[in-house]
Amino acid sequence: MQRLSSGLSWRRAVAALAGLALSAIPALTAAQEKFTQWGWPQPYEQVSQKSIDWLKEKGWWPIQVAFQAPWSGQNTVNIVMDRLDLLEKRGVEAKWTAFPSGPAINEVLVSGRYQVGNGGNFPFTSLLDRRIPVKAIAILSPNLLHALVVPNDSPLKSIDDLKGVNPPPTVGLVTGSSGEFYFQMAMQLNGIAPGKDVILKNMPPGEQIAMPRGIAGVVAWDPTPELIVSERKTGRIIDSIFPYNMYEGQFYLRSELIENAPDVAQAFADAFAESTLWTRLNPEKTADLMAEDPNLQHFSKEILLQQIRAYSNLYKPTFIYPHAEFWGKVNEPIFDWLHAQNRITRPLNAEDFSQAVDERFMKATFAKLGWKVPARPPFLPEGWSGQPDKPPYPEYMHALNSKQPQPFPEKDDLAKPWSFDGKTYEP
Repeated sequence: MQRLSSGLSWRRAVAALAGLALSAIPALTAAQEKFTQWGWPQPYEQVSQKSIDWLKEKGWWPIQVAFQAPWSGQNTVNIVMDRLDLLEKRGVEAKWTAFPSGPAINEVLVSGRYQVGNGGNFPFTSLLDRRIPVKAIAILSPNLLHALVVPNDSPLKSIDDLKGVNPPPTVGLVTGSSGEFYFQMAMQLNGIAPGKDVILKNMPPGEQIAMPRGIAGVVAWDPTPELIVSERKTGRIIDSIFPYNMYEGQFYLRSELIENAPDVAQAFADAFAESTLWTRLNPEKTADLMAEDPNLQHFSKEILLQQIRAYSNLYKPTFIYPHAEFWGKVNEPIFDWLHAQNRITRPLNAEDFSQAVDERFMKATFAKLGWKVPARPPFLPEGWSGQPDKPPYPEYMHALNSKQPQPFPEKDDLAKPWSFDGKTYEP
């Protein structure tokens, strides 16, 4: 794992590059609210000394934040928050550490050594199963591409072609991952029998990228499919996760921190939203910041930019809102499958997920920005007829069928005037 750089001179250079110097921000007047170029209202709210004292007494100062790298969308928001000192500007001292996997993050959260974490739906489910007291306050990289990728010369054209092949083809995937759940669900809904029609082989992402001989295909999540298809040009996608599961990640805090220092939890929600806006305005600069992280140095800038556009900038920025009821229903089929496979120790349902979400902080963040809380995530089209707990799903917006970012703001997105990139938008 790699701790992000915190050199003072380097941070000052980044701050100057981003135009973050508070001295350059005009004073507020009663008649006009001031925004940064990327749309955050000024001045920054400061956390209370009472909360700082409590955190110091607990030994939670600076606050330790665990994130997974590389993971498209998650590493973006965490790196931007860290490198631009978005917590420090609110009076919070925080340190970010990258971990290789969700289970590794779970362990440091369980131990109490880290107080803030990021996780996909599988690791987050494990925390719920173990009754670890955490609350999700924001959504990360919804609809991350997971795909069945086959070599370019493969005779397979769709997932249906896996049926009846003799001998049964071998597919590589990470056992116990969200990729496995996607493929298990896809096989079930397409009448494909694991062990009979397909042999599943545990295979880490690094090995998947090489597309080894003897493997009919791999089930991978971004950026691995993008690397294989667009950069190496050694494979093609014949099936994807989108009809079967709406994947999402959570940004979460230990419940004790929320209960005793709610203004600090609010600072995290605000910084999370601000990092999303900064990335929306500055995708190239964001890619530069990511490229400097040791965990991402083997990815080209072109891949980093593509991932930023797909998982940070494709949807309206309101995608970060943690709709507890919606995402609880989306995750219920995952809970059922995990319990049936003895991957979790007790049955869980949508309500269990909802209870582990705290919408208050992002709701307050949206109020500061003047954004309305959308009734549902922005990637669902008007009149979408699907049910989040009943796949397969009708078509919705995702990285494979959409390349242009959703316009924002549109009619009914705002509750009050908001400025972004030098333009003021009216509700």
